[in-house]
Amino acid sequence: MGYKVVVAGATGNVGREMLNILDERQFPVDEIAALASRRSLGTEVSFGDRTLKTQDLDTFDFTGWDIALFAIGSDATKIYAPKAAAAGCVVIDNSSLYRYDPQVPLIVPEVNADAVMGYTAKNIIANPNCSTAQMVVALKPLHDRARIKRVVVSTYQSVSGAGKEGMDELWDQTKSIYNPTDNKPPRKFQKQIAFNVIPQIDVFMEDGQTKEEWKMVVETKKILDPAIKVTATCVRVPVFVGHSEAINIEFEEFLDEDEARDILREAPGVMVIDKREPGGYVTPIECVGDYATFVSRIRQDSTLDNGLNIWVVSDNLRKGAALNAVQIAEVLGQKALKKG
Repeated sequence: MGYKVVVAGATGNVGREMLNILDERQFPVDEIAALASRRSLGTEVSFGDRTLKTQDLDTFDFTGWDIALFAIGSDATKIYAPKAAAAGCVVIDNSSLYRYDPQVPLIVPEVNADAVMGYTAKNIIANPNCSTAQMVVALKPLHDRARIKRVVVSTYQSVSGAGKEGMDELWDQTKSIYNPTDNKPPRKFQKQIAFNVIPQIDVFMEDGQTKEEWKMVVETKKILDPAIKVTATCVRVPVFVGHSEAINIEFEEFLDEDEARDILREAPGVMVIDKREPGGYVTPIECVGDYATFVSRIRQDSTLDNGLNIWVVSDNLRKGAALNAVQIAEVLGQKALKKG
């Protein structure tokens, strides 16, 4: 016996990935509904070998549905998530709206699956920021072994993190470089993204960090350990899909790089590709379409008594969003919404 599942925002990049991953992982679906805004009403989306026509999110009745995967942004989520939750449908939300609510669990299944039971407070579970999700998957097994004191992370985030508009802007600007008469000024991003990097993701806050950087700090503490100190610099790069992170970790006790490599090889959701030779590491283009969080360049930090450096890469549309949401649904089914 399966579940009645809703995907809200089914025509967007993340919504389409949610449908793909539900099918790929053979999530037990008895009935599925693809929802979208009225401007996308009737658009067809794929679910395995089936074609679904999108239904109107605004008029949809969530009564009798078990799980709703939301990929519609914070403004729309603020309206529709409480409606779904009140109707008895558990919402797994990909926006930032509920991530910092103490009554809403923020879940990465490889890290804090047991916290999913907190969903009963509001019938809502939050999906973390894409850059946070892949980082904590890599940090968790190392933290269990040697206790992390401090993390310094620099991200290299793909344009798909800014949605279809971001991907289109990189594509159009790249083409315009070779056609000077077809100028494409920045619209989605603050500066030209083609052949450039932009050290700003989201808005600036009073202390000088951007909101994306703040998210990584706060979410890591909520998911992994509030005692960990985190500082982040988040950078948008001209890559279509796949986020990369250079992470420096300071531990409470010494952790040898070889032991760290062995620990990560055994860790759930992690794939270690770490050869000290040209090309012996993973880049964003190689992670696209994969479920894993890839870890490379594992090495001792000679400037710290108990430090390591690692390079972490993951498909942000998958582990950073859609896959993590489906994994939460799987945990929810195992721990709370058991059927059959």
